[in-house]
Amino acid sequence: MINRRGTLLNIVAATAAIAGLSLIVIANIPKGAENKLVNVSYDPTRELYQAINPLFIDAYAKQTGHHLMIEQSHGGSSRQARKVISGEQPADVVTLGLFTDVDALRKRGFIAADWPDRLPNHSNPYSSTIVFVVRGDNPNGIKDWPDLLKPGLEVVTPDPRTSGNGKFAFLSAWASVTTRGGSEDEPRAFISALYEHVPVPDEGARGAATTFALQDIGDVHLTWENEALREVARPRMASIPTAEINH
Repeated sequence: MINRRGTLLNIVAATAAIAGLSLIVIANIPKGAENKLVNVSYDPTRELYQAINPLFIDAYAKQTGHHLMIEQSHGGSSRQARKVISGEQPADVVTLGLFTDVDALRKRGFIAADWPDRLPNHSNPYSSTIVFVVRGDNPNGIKDWPDLLKPGLEVVTPDPRTSGNGKFAFLSAWASVTTRGGSEDEPRAFISALYEHVPVPDEGARGAATTFALQDIGDVHLTWENEALREVARPRMASIPTAEINH
C-alpha cells in the first residue's frame, strides 16, 4: 500500500535517451506432448504478453488443432540474456530491451548473425525514453537531472548491470552532463554522486516500480515511459484525481 509520503504520481523532465525492444525467435515451437512455448522477456512486457498470449494460442489452435501453453519469464533485460546464455533459463522466444542484450545471444551462437536485418527498423519495433516519476505535487521540486543530487533526496532506479532500464537511466544521466558541455570527468563525478542517492538498486524495471510505488521508498523514480504510465494509471498507486505527464 502507498502510505504517508504524499503518494503518486506526476511525471516530469523527460530525457533524450531512446531504447528499443528487440525480438528474436531462437527455437521453433516445441513438438513435445506439452506443446509448451517459453517466452523469456524483460520486465515491462508482462502486461503486453498477457494480452497477446490468448490471441496467439487461439490462432495456433485453429491453424494446427493443438493447444499451446505459453510460459512467461520476466526480469532485467541483461540478467535475462545471461540466464539464457548460461542455460539457467530455457527459452523458445526471447524479447529483450537492449540491442546489446540480443546481440550477446548472437555472439554465443544462439541466433543468426544477420538477426538485426531480419525484421523492419533494424529489429527495433518501437522506442521509449526515461522519465522522472515524482510523488504527489512534487514537493521536492524535481524538474531536471541536477535536482537529483539535492541533499537527502532518494532516487529509485534499477541496477545498470542487470537492467535495460537501469542502463538507459545511467546513460541519460551521463548525457545530461555532456550535452551541456561537461568534460569527460564531470559526468563520472555526477554519476558517482547520483548513485549515492539510490537506496535500492533493483534488478529490473518492475522491481524498481514496486520499490517506489508499493513499498513507498524514494522521492523520484527513473523509469521507462510505459512503466511510468502504468504507475500513474493504476488507482491503488495514485491518490491524485488526475495525473499529469510532461515531456
